[in-house]
Amino acid sequence: MPAEGTGMRVAVVGAGITGLAATKCCLDEGLEPTCFEQSQDIGGLWRYTEHIEASRPSLYPSVISNTSKEMSAFSDFPFPEHFPVFLPNALLLDYLRCYAERFGLRERIRFGTTVVSIRKRPDFATTGQWNVVTEAGGKQTSDVFDAVMVCTGNFSEPSLPLQCFPGIERFRGQYFHSRQYKHPDVFQGKRVLVVGMGNSGVDIAVEASRVAAKVSISTTRGAWLFGRVFDHGYPWDMVLNTRLMSLIKTNLPGPLAWWLINHKANQRFNHENYGLQPEKRWPVREPVLNDDLPSYILTGRITIKPGVKEFKDNSVLFHNCPEEEPIDIVVFCTGYMVSFPFLEESVVRVENKHASLYKYVFPTHLEKPTLAVLGLINSLGGIMPIVEMQARWVSRVFKGLCQLPAQSVMEKEVNEKKQNKVQWFGLTFDEVLKTEWLVYLDTLASLIGAKPSVLGLLCTDPWLALTIFFGPCSPYQYRLRGPGRWQGARQAILTQWDRVLKPTRTRVPAGSSSSFPSLLAVVGFLLLLAAVIFGFQ
Repeated sequence: MPAEGTGMRVAVVGAGITGLAATKCCLDEGLEPTCFEQSQDIGGLWRYTEHIEASRPSLYPSVISNTSKEMSAFSDFPFPEHFPVFLPNALLLDYLRCYAERFGLRERIRFGTTVVSIRKRPDFATTGQWNVVTEAGGKQTSDVFDAVMVCTGNFSEPSLPLQCFPGIERFRGQYFHSRQYKHPDVFQGKRVLVVGMGNSGVDIAVEASRVAAKVSISTTRGAWLFGRVFDHGYPWDMVLNTRLMSLIKTNLPGPLAWWLINHKANQRFNHENYGLQPEKRWPVREPVLNDDLPSYILTGRITIKPGVKEFKDNSVLFHNCPEEEPIDIVVFCTGYMVSFPFLEESVVRVENKHASLYKYVFPTHLEKPTLAVLGLINSLGGIMPIVEMQARWVSRVFKGLCQLPAQSVMEKEVNEKKQNKVQWFGLTFDEVLKTEWLVYLDTLASLIGAKPSVLGLLCTDPWLALTIFFGPCSPYQYRLRGPGRWQGARQAILTQWDRVLKPTRTRVPAGSSSSFPSLLAVVGFLLLLAAVIFGFQ
């Protein structure tokens, strides 16, 4: 442990979104973080580079955030009101740079420094300390740290299971993983097949269809498709990610849940008519977010196909489709592997592409809880509030202000997650890294005493209480109380709709209505909806 009068030394690996949040939260708790970043700048995934860099995430220049700015902000640092509601990657990077400058994070970062290895010290069982070997300018350095935050994410090592695609070895066309994609020019005049229907797969298919001769998407399971533009033109996550909706989603019985999500998703268009309808035999997956795909299917630019059965020399066979389809290029949008090359396998156990971690953060078997993995989670909501809350909790665990349960208790919870116990709309995900966004935030917030008390606020600040429960669960809610309480949190919550509409309501006709949704009308509707739904139980 650190000497008397000095701060606990924490190594933070990576200076992307997660690493910046981790560094800032360490400083908030009086710890001494050193952040190691192998590149020459911050931003991680959101810093676009034309060339693909080894061991770094890669994105294409047209990437736009899938979550709105109010639901994606760090909890004590709102986005500027003039920023668009959904952020192009360059603007999101600008926000991260402002965040780093505001909280003095750059001086804590060692750029151009690669973490080579992290190993337990011989006296780890009593000190919890780690030997961290780094390399910069061809020279290796070894330092001792009291704790480690791994913030490298899971978008660096592509998963390309070619063995699952018979005949790919004889395919004469071009194929590559989505990580290698940068510009649609490569598809000019080509017949393109996109394998996989996640957000990246749909985005790439849409871009390709503007220049390609033909584009098909192959999906085994189908997917629900939501648009960023949701009910009445409001951002999807500000409508869906509310405390009331979370209560409904996590308590509905299975059959009613399937009916409700089917009904809601099909209000925009009939998924079955577009070849997108998920099959009931598959556990429900999180929706894909794209505003263009339905119209591109309707205009023939994109065709939805079943799973790939076999590749031929210049064509592909799909399941339940007797005819071969000619193709020139295949883009595999098949996800990423979880990898920690600088750690021993015994420290973080990875099985079937998933790491066994308590609350998706802590290894369960370490004698001292002085290593944490942040950002290794998928949820239907903004990642920045998630990793920030993880960092707030972890920094307090490191400091000894929060305690982890016994190893047996942690292992039991991890094993339950492996058995697909995570729920969304009353149904189960088939991937253990997925969890309900608001429930997870509330769980970690409770551990540090930062979960807002709606009932308590009803007595002292009823308007704020109603806004918190029926309105969007914006991250500022977690700064109303507890450690790191922010004086501006209440005002940020009550003005969130103003910042949403500022960049879009640029022309206001005379005699126009209020600039944001009527909370009383929303409250009345949601109370009625809740009464109907819970009446089924």
